[in-house]
Amino acid sequence: MMKEKLNWRRPLFYALLPIFFVMAFLGFPLPVAPPPATKPAQEQTQVVKKKKKRLGLLVKDE
Repeated sequence: MMKEKLNWRRPLFYALLPIFFVMAFLGFPLPVAPPPATKPAQEQTQVVKKKKKRLGLLVKDE
């Protein structure tokens, strides 16, 4: 029966080893494509309300 204390460093090292090799050949940080250009936002239109015509004070002559 093997009673060894499991060490997390060795599996982590072997899991990250391929990433280290890729970064060694391609450089750090890894070259990535720039994000796509964003489209300009569509202009928002506002409804223009018509103003009611005011004739002022109407005085009836009687």
